Amino acid sequence: MKSEKYAAAERAKRMWTVRVLLTILFTLHSSLFTSFAQVGEYRTDFAVGFNGGYSMSNIAFVPKVPQGLLGGMTVGFSARYTCEKYFKSICAVVGEVNLTQMGWQEDILDFDDQPVVMHNDPSQTLRYARKMNYVQIPVFARMGWGRERKGFQAFFQIGPQVGFLLSESTDTNFDVHQSDFNPGPRDTPNPDYKYQTSRVSDVVAQDSMAVENTFDYGIAAGAGLEFSHRKLGHFLVEGRYYFGLGNIYGSSKRDYFARSNFGDIVIKFTYLFDIIRTKDSKIK
Repeated sequence: MKSEKYAAAERAKRMWTVRVLLTILFTLHSSLFTSFAQVGEYRTDFAVGFNGGYSMSNIAFVPKVPQGLLGGMTVGFSARYTCEKYFKSICAVVGEVNLTQMGWQEDILDFDDQPVVMHNDPSQTLRYARKMNYVQIPVFARMGWGRERKGFQAFFQIGPQVGFLLSESTDTNFDVHQSDFNPGPRDTPNPDYKYQTSRVSDVVAQDSMAVENTFDYGIAAGAGLEFSHRKLGHFLVEGRYYFGLGNIYGSSKRDYFARSNFGDIVIKFTYLFDIIRTKDSKIK
C-alpha cells in the first residue's frame, strides 16, 4: 500500500523535524537553567491558576486524507515557577494538565472542490469527523520580556507534551462498512461503490479504524501577552501550536498509514495568582 522508498523518505523527514525541534528546546532549556549560576537576578515566584481556550486540530495522514480543522474546547490547570531575570529575560518553568478535544474533520469533495452529495439522499452531503478527548501534560521553558508585577509582558515558551486518550466518537451520516460507501482494495475495487467518479480521495480506511496508540507525544510552542496586577494576579492570552511526534495508527510497512500524527492550533486564556512572591521592592 506504500512503497519502501516513500516510507523511508517520510521517516527521514520526520527525524529531521525531531532533531530541529529538540535542538531549539535544548537551547532554550540551557539558557533557562543557567539561572542557577546566579548571573542574573534571583527569583522564587510561584503562581497557579486555570486556563481555557479553543483547539483547532487535524491529522497528517499519509496517504493523504483531505481535511479541514476540527474545533474543540480545552480547559485545565496551570502552574508557573519563575527562577530568574537574566539580563532582560524573565526565565520560568510552566506546567499544565489539560483536558482537550482533538481529532480530524474530513473534506469530502468532488473534482470541482464541492461537497459530495449522498447518492440515496440528495438533500445531504457526505460528512465525517472523529472527535477524541485527551488529557495533555505540557512542560515549557518560558522566556518573558517586560513587567513582572504591574503592566505588560510578552513571552515565548516551548517544551515537550504528552497526551493520554480518554475516549473517541464519530460524527458521520454514512457507514463505510456498507458496500455503497466503501471503494474496496485498490487491486480489487468494489463494483457496488457509488462514488468512484465523484470523490477526489478514495482513502477511507481511517473511517473504520479505532485509535491504536492511546499515548501521544510531541513538541508544543506558544507566544503571547501577559498583564499583571499586584493584587489581582496575572492574565494571559496565548497562541500555541502542537506538533505530534507519535502516530495514532501503526506505521510499520504492513500498516495502511505511514504517518498519522497530530497538528493542533490553540488559542488559550490563562489566569494565575501568586502563591509565593520574591520580596524585592525593586521588581516592577
